[in-house]
Amino acid sequence: MRQQGWLRILAFLAFSWVAFLLVTVKLVRQQDTSDTDSSQRLARALRELDKLHKSNAELNALVLDLNYNPRIDNKKILLSYFQNSKGGLNGPSEEYELSRRRIFSNTKELWYYVNSELQSLVKEGDGVKVEHISKIKDIVGEHYRSLLKDVTSLADVDGHALWRQQESENLSNLVQKRLKHLQNPSDCAKARKLVCDLNKGCGYGCQLHHVVYCFIVAYATERTLILRSKGWRYSKGGWQDVFLPLSDTCLLPNGETTNRWPGHRNTQVITLPIIDSINPRPPFLPLALPEDLAPRLNVLHGDPVVWWIGQFLKYMLRPQPATSNKLDEYAKKVKFQKPIVGVHIRRTDKVGTEAAFHKLDEYMVHVEQYYKYKELTDKIDKKRVYLATDEPKLFSEAKRKCVKY
Repeated sequence: MRQQGWLRILAFLAFSWVAFLLVTVKLVRQQDTSDTDSSQRLARALRELDKLHKSNAELNALVLDLNYNPRIDNKKILLSYFQNSKGGLNGPSEEYELSRRRIFSNTKELWYYVNSELQSLVKEGDGVKVEHISKIKDIVGEHYRSLLKDVTSLADVDGHALWRQQESENLSNLVQKRLKHLQNPSDCAKARKLVCDLNKGCGYGCQLHHVVYCFIVAYATERTLILRSKGWRYSKGGWQDVFLPLSDTCLLPNGETTNRWPGHRNTQVITLPIIDSINPRPPFLPLALPEDLAPRLNVLHGDPVVWWIGQFLKYMLRPQPATSNKLDEYAKKVKFQKPIVGVHIRRTDKVGTEAAFHKLDEYMVHVEQYYKYKELTDKIDKKRVYLATDEPKLFSEAKRKCVKY
């Protein structure tokens, strides 16, 4: 975090200094202008230099503050300084971005409603009426996809596309550096740690959610996450047999003092229970966002919590070389190509308990919508579907019913 602040400071100073040099060189070369003009321009240049000196002084004061007390308030002050600086990227206003995404969202919601109502009429009507309603549905669907495309295109032509890309990369790099710094303390023996047991009594997806929860608590409490994973049901050697370890330097839960959650701030090692039984519940559990990142995330992303959780998964799921090789080999084996739509249909333990039964046709409606939308801008040579399911019979059903995929 501190390194990111320094990089921004250096970049700002370098940009300002280059700008001043360019102004000065331009003044020197324009020798054919009058003495009065030269004097006025020199005066303006000196005023700009004075502003740079003042900005430099402000930055030095902020850096000293950050070095001696790198808490959240100082980070917010430094972040605010750069966000309000005229030398930064000219990003869109928060109101504009929120309005643009609201139009996109409302367009989809309107289609969901109209489509649902028309579908209900189809089920209730006679043959003639059904045919007429189906035509209306197709026409409305075409207009919906066209409108959605136009709204999406706004982001490409409004002059802020580069800002969105850079802001996304900058924020992601910032969070990844914070996680790497958190997970690799300078002295593991003295570091404050949070211990998390991977082997929660549930499946792979549930366990990933569990580790993300542990990681978020570690981030918020500024503790290095120690993941206990030996004997993992998916790889007996533990997490690091499949993915890169969460730390390069600190993997052991050793410490002078230990306690269960919540412990105390000066407790070196705290063991975290599963989220179902954590007490007291801290305020930073999902769907909370970090206070210093929330303003930028709300402008950048339509669902900032998804982005935030994704950053932890990005760090956690870095594959070992052997894992990468297996994934690459499998992709070649099944001839994995784009465009492709992934469809996950779970039929065994979830149905009848926490999930309802859904026919294959219900999933394929969304697949068809995706390809119809994509065909507005791209030529689709082949419509592909990657079907992941725990019901083997579905594969033959899909081949029989979905012949154009």
